[in-house]
Amino acid sequence: MEISKTLFLLISLVAATCFLQAKAAGVYCTNPKSRCYYKTIQCPEECPSTTVMNSKNKVCYADCDGPTCSAHCRMRKPNCNKPGSACYDPRFIGGDGIVFYFHGKSNEEFSLVSDSNLQINGRFIGHRPAGRARDFTWIQALGFLFNSHKFSLDAAKSATWDSEVDHLKFTFDGQDLFVPEETLATWYSPNKDIKIERVTMRNSVIVTIKDKAEIMVNVVPVTKEDDRIHSYKVPSDDCFAHLEVQFKFFNLSPKVDGILGRTYKPDFQNPAKPGVAMPVVGGEDSFKTSSLLSNDCKTCIFSGSQAEIDSVKSEIEYATMDCTRGASSGNGIICRK
Repeated sequence: MEISKTLFLLISLVAATCFLQAKAAGVYCTNPKSRCYYKTIQCPEECPSTTVMNSKNKVCYADCDGPTCSAHCRMRKPNCNKPGSACYDPRFIGGDGIVFYFHGKSNEEFSLVSDSNLQINGRFIGHRPAGRARDFTWIQALGFLFNSHKFSLDAAKSATWDSEVDHLKFTFDGQDLFVPEETLATWYSPNKDIKIERVTMRNSVIVTIKDKAEIMVNVVPVTKEDDRIHSYKVPSDDCFAHLEVQFKFFNLSPKVDGILGRTYKPDFQNPAKPGVAMPVVGGEDSFKTSSLLSNDCKTCIFSGSQAEIDSVKSEIEYATMDCTRGASSGNGIICRK
């Protein structure tokens, strides 16, 4: 009898918990430039929460750029088949939705995004087997310049891959950062203009730069299957741990540049050839920077100066259009994800 009562109470508790979890909560947008700023948006019942302990479950996400201020369910890891992604032997999907490859060069850095108030660079690592004309390359690190700060994250080199080891390393303004190896562990900068949140205990994070960008990052190795399919012929002393990344940007200006950034320009004509199995885009000399945390490439426009930022802000405000008619985003002038 006692066992039955205990079991009944347990079942009741579980049912009540499930009911509470199923009751969808509300989310709101904190970006002042969004048409949905501070408007409460109801989450779908299938993803009632904005955070989950299980990284395989979807979470509630407010589409602050959309014309209807709606919430959607999404995974908390990079989707390498969606706009804003940079994965594999670097394959990008631009803001225009076009797939292209940019190989760069091994052990060099390139500007991925350059705007007046945001610079994002990528460090490429690679390997060139005998007889190949170019390096196989992957993005090993990201460097960010914003608000007079410098932030970097990189995948630590390792001979072999061990998923029980965290391969992510972080620095902020020249100092190493430690983020506890716990799911949902979070680190904030002193001014809270950047946040790092672990999606899983190791090798997966979301970085949020306030009012500028959200970056979902995974660290992955070049697997034996990858090696077999693509004939990378990677050496035995390096698994080429690298990053899978998906960016979402807020308030980009019409002047934004960089390998990925320029695809968010409203008038950009992507040079990637349609219908080609592997459309490669060049321009290494235009995007090369002297280091991971430099803004000295030929096409870099990041300055960090308040006068320049104010000038671009006025351009964005002047050029803001209503993107509710046949467009996918209402965030500033750029009607794209």
